Amino acid sequence: MIPELRTPFNRQFRPARYEALLALLERRCGSRVEFRVAETPIFVPLALLDEMAQAGAEMARTLMGNPAYLAAAAQAIPAGYKVAGESAHPHFLTADFALVKDAAGELVPRLVEIQAFPSVYGYQVVLCDAFREIYGLPGSLGQLLGGLTGESYWDLMAKTVLGGHPPEHVVLTEIDPLHQKTRPDFEVTSRRLGIPVADIRSLEPVGDKLHYRNAAGRLVPIHRIYNRAIADELIAREIRLPFDLTHPWDVEWAGHPNWYFLISKFSIPWLSRSPVRHPLVPPAVFLSDFLAGPGRDELAAAGVRLPSGTGPETVYNNLLLKPLFSFAGKGIQFEPTRAQLEDIPTDRRQDFLLQERMSFVPTIETPHGLTQAEIRILYLWPEQGSLTPVLPLVRLGRGKMMGVDHNRNREWVGGSAAFYPGGPGR
Repeated sequence: MIPELRTPFNRQFRPARYEALLALLERRCGSRVEFRVAETPIFVPLALLDEMAQAGAEMARTLMGNPAYLAAAAQAIPAGYKVAGESAHPHFLTADFALVKDAAGELVPRLVEIQAFPSVYGYQVVLCDAFREIYGLPGSLGQLLGGLTGESYWDLMAKTVLGGHPPEHVVLTEIDPLHQKTRPDFEVTSRRLGIPVADIRSLEPVGDKLHYRNAAGRLVPIHRIYNRAIADELIAREIRLPFDLTHPWDVEWAGHPNWYFLISKFSIPWLSRSPVRHPLVPPAVFLSDFLAGPGRDELAAAGVRLPSGTGPETVYNNLLLKPLFSFAGKGIQFEPTRAQLEDIPTDRRQDFLLQERMSFVPTIETPHGLTQAEIRILYLWPEQGSLTPVLPLVRLGRGKMMGVDHNRNREWVGGSAAFYPGGPGR
C-alpha cells in the first residue's frame, strides 16, 4: 500500500532470507511454528491503523454501555460455562478488519469480527522483530500502537496478565498446550512474564482454591489464570474438567471466560443496526430473525442485494453464514442456500448470523500477484487502566478465507505483521 516501501522490498527479496526468518522465529520462540508465516510484512499508513484501533475501541465501549445487549449476550452463554467472578471489563480484545472499496472507490476498513479473548501477544512481537532483523527494515518504521515502546509494551502486558500477583501463582492455561499451534506464543509469554504453562485439564481443586503442579511436582496455589482455553473447543471436544467452571473459586481470571461470549460475533447484528449502527460494521442479522422474516427485511433496508425467491434452491450470493462462537474460521459458509439455512434446527438458529459478504480488495503487490490483507488490532485493558490498542496482526491470503489454516499451499500468504512510516521504531 506504500509503493516507496513495497517496491524495494519485493526487489530485494530472496528465498534464503525467508528461510532465515523461519529459523530465527523457531529459535526465538523455542518452538516450531506450525502455521504458515508470510514471506512479507505489510506497510500501511499509521492513520489507517489508528482508524481501525479507534473504531474497535468505540464498538467495545458501545456494547459495554448497552445493558440490553449485555443481558442478551449473557443469555447466549451455554449452560455450564457461565463462570463466577466476572471482571468489570475484558482484559483482552481483538478487532479484525477487511480492506474494501466504498461507493467512492476509496480503500476503507470494515469489521470482520470483534472478540474479547487473548491473541498471540508474545509471538507477534517476536515476528515483528524477526522481520526487522532478517530484512533490514528501516529503524524509522513503527510497529506498536498507543505510543508504546518495546519496554512499555511488556510492562503493560505484565500488568494485564499478572494483575499484581507473583508470577509463580499466575498460570497460562490451555487444552494440551504443547500441541497447540499457538504454542510459540505460550513459550514466549512464559519466558517474558515468568509464568508457568499448564493444561487446564490438569488443574487440581483443593477447597475453594485451584492448583497446578510445578516442575518439581509440588502443588502450587493459583491466584490468577491467564485463560487461553477456548470454550468452543471445550464444548466441541466434550472435555470434562476436573473442576466445575461455575463454582465461585478463589481465583482471578486474566481474560475472564464470560467475555468470550459477551463480546463476540454475537455483537455484530447489534452493532450493525440503529440506533447504535457503526459505519464500519457491515449489515448482519441472526439466522432466526432472517428465516422469520424481519431479519430479511432489515438486510434489504440496509442495501444488501437478496434474491426474490425463497425456495430451497435459492442461493444468497451476498451473504455469509457464521456460527457465533467458533474460532479460526470454523463453520463459515459462503453463498448459503435456503435449504442449508433451513436445515439448521430451529433451536440452534439463534447461534448463527448472516452477514453481508465483503469483497476484500487485493492491495499487497507480491511476485504471485496482488494479495489481500486482514488486519487485527490487539488491545490490552488491565485493572485500573484503560483500553489500549497495542499492536496490529496481519493475515495475508488469496482465497475466500483469510485464516492461516486456509492458505497452506500458497506463497506470500499467511501470518504477517504491519509496519508504518514515521513511527517510534520498537
